[in-house]
Amino acid sequence: MRSIGVRAHHAPRESAAPAGDPIESEYRPARPVDIGRAVAAQRHGANDPTYFASQPLPAGGVVWRVSRTPLGVATLALRMRVGGAVKAAAWGPGAEWALDQLPALCGRDDDPDGFDASRHPSVAEWHRRHPDLRIGRTDLVFDALVSAIMEQKVTSMQAFSAWRSIVTWYGERAPGPTPRPMFAPPDVDGWRLVPSWAWHRAGLEPPQSRTIVETSRRGASIVRAAEAAVDGEARDRVFISLRGVGIWTSAETRIRAFGDPDAVSVGDYHLSHQVGFALTGHRTDDDGMLELLEPFAGHRQRVIRLIYAGSALEPRRGPRLHPEDHRDR
Repeated sequence: MRSIGVRAHHAPRESAAPAGDPIESEYRPARPVDIGRAVAAQRHGANDPTYFASQPLPAGGVVWRVSRTPLGVATLALRMRVGGAVKAAAWGPGAEWALDQLPALCGRDDDPDGFDASRHPSVAEWHRRHPDLRIGRTDLVFDALVSAIMEQKVTSMQAFSAWRSIVTWYGERAPGPTPRPMFAPPDVDGWRLVPSWAWHRAGLEPPQSRTIVETSRRGASIVRAAEAAVDGEARDRVFISLRGVGIWTSAETRIRAFGDPDAVSVGDYHLSHQVGFALTGHRTDDDGMLELLEPFAGHRQRVIRLIYAGSALEPRRGPRLHPEDHRDR
């Protein structure tokens, strides 16, 4: 990956990278795929500087995604065509890599064969209504790991805000005619060089920022080891070897980077409650969640995706959480 300079001030660069001519391609899935849902799962909140959708893909919208590929930054624009094909255009030094990886991002490598939804009547119904649900993958291990670390033990609002701030301040402006200023995340060295005051100003807690900085020192070796691992358990061992990374962060990384259909984010504040409510009508804890999902071993993340796709979520109760902000202004 290319190294980028770290700016002294936390303000985004206003000059866009040269657009140039895009490289274009078309992906035709072999069977129906909910591509919009597969790609949107990689979004980090409504104001993610790496993701923008004018409207949902099936409704004729365009989805823009910026990533730092092994060959450099790439901007990808996706539009659905009649019949389920995806028209894609890409800009930047990583454009060819992004287009080659597009089918995996859209869920091509996710194989639901062997998934027995009949083990629970509700799961069978959600699967009947969403037979095209697929789990996409980015194949960008370090970015997935960093974003998961940011989300440890904080609200989604806090994590997404911190991601937006750091990526905008220290990332690289996206090439191409993006509809708004968009940015690729820093490279491995770039994350390590983010100063302590910037993490604080972004609202990220010291345990998370220290973990990111320490992880970046082993970034290249961690990526190689995770890519070489043969299954989810082996990848867990790689990620958990890092100080400050536990089973929840490892599972989230496996889902985002590798599209792992069996990963379960044990320790999530809401997940066990939602799984319990969806499958029994009552909340449960992590142990209860794992027991409920055991009949679907090998496809437990698929069941979780079906729960959310089927809107089988517990109604919200009580006041909305407003996190305290202790940053100096």
